[in-house]
Amino acid sequence: MTNSSANANLPSLIHANERVVARGFWRKMRRVVRVIPFAEDLVAAYFCAIDDKTPTRVRAILIGALAYFVIPTDAIPDFIAGLGFTDDATVIATAIGIVSGHIKHRHHAQARGALDLPPLPAKQAE
Repeated sequence: MTNSSANANLPSLIHANERVVARGFWRKMRRVVRVIPFAEDLVAAYFCAIDDKTPTRVRAILIGALAYFVIPTDAIPDFIAGLGFTDDATVIATAIGIVSGHIKHRHHAQARGALDLPPLPAKQAE
């Protein structure tokens, strides 16, 4: 596949990943929230990815990482104790590292609210 044909397929791949995330993100989060130490960052990334103010490139990166988290067949099956979420954590951490400047205080605040965590201290407008 040439680079131009790969780029032509990108919008359909992004939309497919968006459907996967929309269908499965919260269902999987409810199952695993207590066993993954990166839950708040993961949910903040989710809120950033669905934010209309987030640039398309950033949304695509985050949606891809979130889809990897949601899809049940991945490099290391989630049910393997101690290792199951290491690949998910690596993918999420890499995506967040690439786009960290776009995950705003409001996304973390939304994540903390969704996870029933105490609110973050107020921050200046973004």
